[in-house]
Amino acid sequence: MNREFFLYLAAMTVVTYLIRMIPFTLMRRKIKSAYIKSLLYYVPYSVLGAMTFPYIFYSTGNIVTAAVGTAAAFVPAYMNKSLITVAITACAAAFVTGLFVH
Repeated sequence: MNREFFLYLAAMTVVTYLIRMIPFTLMRRKIKSAYIKSLLYYVPYSVLGAMTFPYIFYSTGNIVTAAVGTAAAFVPAYMNKSLITVAITACAAAFVTGLFVH
């Protein structure tokens, strides 16, 4: 268990370090292209979304409650509400759905 944990930790450390250091070593000049700048701006958000979104549907142990919670979260998120409002809405919707779906 501990050995496996430290192997994963070391792999994460190396990958994180490489992701941050490769642009510094390859790019000596300032990036002027608007396309490249916008691409680099959105990469962290897209990677975070790609990593977390699939696991949302396994978070409650029931795909129906997770889907309802996710759908409910989109409403306040679309209306630019605070993160706590989005989270509470999603949790409440998943909880209430869980009372009726087994």
